Amino acid sequence: MQQPRNTPTPASRPGISRRSALKLLLGAGATLALKSPGVASAGAAQLERVIPRARETLPAVGLGTARAFDVGTSAKARAPLKEVLRSFVALGGSTIDTSPMYGNAETVIGDLTAQLGVRPSLFLATKVWTRGRESGIRQMERSMQRLRTDRIELMQVHNLVDWRTQLDTLRQWKSAGRIRYLGVTHYRVDAFDDLERLIKTESLDFVQLNYSIATREAEQRLLPLSRDAGTAVLVNRPFEAGFLFRAVRGKPVPSWAAEFDCQSWGQFFLKYVLSEPAVTCVIPATSKPQHLADNMGAGRGRLPAARMRKRMWQYLEQL
Repeated sequence: MQQPRNTPTPASRPGISRRSALKLLLGAGATLALKSPGVASAGAAQLERVIPRARETLPAVGLGTARAFDVGTSAKARAPLKEVLRSFVALGGSTIDTSPMYGNAETVIGDLTAQLGVRPSLFLATKVWTRGRESGIRQMERSMQRLRTDRIELMQVHNLVDWRTQLDTLRQWKSAGRIRYLGVTHYRVDAFDDLERLIKTESLDFVQLNYSIATREAEQRLLPLSRDAGTAVLVNRPFEAGFLFRAVRGKPVPSWAAEFDCQSWGQFFLKYVLSEPAVTCVIPATSKPQHLADNMGAGRGRLPAARMRKRMWQYLEQL
């Protein structure tokens, strides 16, 4: 669910300063949030959130794979990803989100999880991204082969492509036990009207959407609606495709972030997302073991209350 390569991020638009870009991104929301760290509270358990329609819980920090896991077959290329997966499970992670759209990512996940023997610990989420019933079935069968599994925990209609046809198949597969949950995804705010209609009318187990400290439109309708409808929420693009890190480059994390057990900018941004109770799991993508460890730290410790969220937003706006 990454932004297309040819779509400019706020930071890449000509003639816009870091401060102006932050104000542009941050000026359209109200509240703000945060969540816990890693090192200081390494002994603490990972935050878990409930899947409303099943009362099953998931660790609140998951792992995305777009671009990060699209590598070849060489041991050298796959070595850091193998360590990412090993650490992810060791640190209490479960949800891995992927797609046939992400190049070799499904195959890499299937191969490495088989080598590590960690499949029973995982909640695998992938997607169908095609038009037509038979094409959708072939694609999902291929995804299962690549992931080396005969059952997928969550199958999602990627970017709402032919969603009526694909949701019909997903309901059949769920009844047959081939998938456990079904849902839909998108990564852009301009799809929120469509997502809203589907949450209201289609009895979705999951919805995946974009949400960050900079892009907070989901707080206005979709997150409250998902909570009331009993729909679990996966969050993509919590770092705005890296823009948020570029915007704070060279700036220290404020000292008061320690009040909610935050030790890095990555945790700062993830804790913002996780402090929204309607969020079930956030899925930052990474191919670097050290970034994975830092991200997982956001799933431990305290979360900021409303007043602290506002302080965070104001601080970023002033950079």
